[in-house]
Amino acid sequence: MDALLLALLGCLLGEIGDKSQLLVLALATRYNRDGAIIAGIIAAAIANAAISAIAGVWIGPMLGADARLLFLALSILFLGAGLLWRVSPPDALAGWPTGAFLTSALGLFILGFGDGPQFLILGIATRTGDPLLAGIGGAIGTIVALVPVVVARGALLAALPLRAIRWTGGAILIVTAACLGLSATGLL
Repeated sequence: MDALLLALLGCLLGEIGDKSQLLVLALATRYNRDGAIIAGIIAAAIANAAISAIAGVWIGPMLGADARLLFLALSILFLGAGLLWRVSPPDALAGWPTGAFLTSALGLFILGFGDGPQFLILGIATRTGDPLLAGIGGAIGTIVALVPVVVARGALLAALPLRAIRWTGGAILIVTAACLGLSATGLL
């Protein structure tokens, strides 16, 4: 159950104010087809989470306990550093000849591939040995972060103190990663 909750909260925090939310806002405004865009969000989130969970199943047995903990620390560090990084608006995919669902699903899948939340799911799946729960939690966290942007459009992003959320979350994640890394190396 820890894997589910950690992945859910980490991915939710990692997506707040990130490029994925900005892309979803642009697509929701352009297409005005909320159902298709939400379906695309769900498809992309499940696909990215599944890839991470499967990779965690593959990598986990190759590492010792301390190496798995260090790998988790690195994934948390990358997510925290990503929250401190300035977010630039993504390409709005205006030239794509596909519809709302396919543009949303493919655009978010490509944008999320190798992103901090996907790497966090990989780290949790590798460390905990619960790849299914890590994947489910990560997918839910991503969906929960992106769907309200479709429904509320820009009002949600305007109402949230995005910079404060991202900087505070980033600082907490970096400190957590440092503690886990020191513990994995035997220095703490």
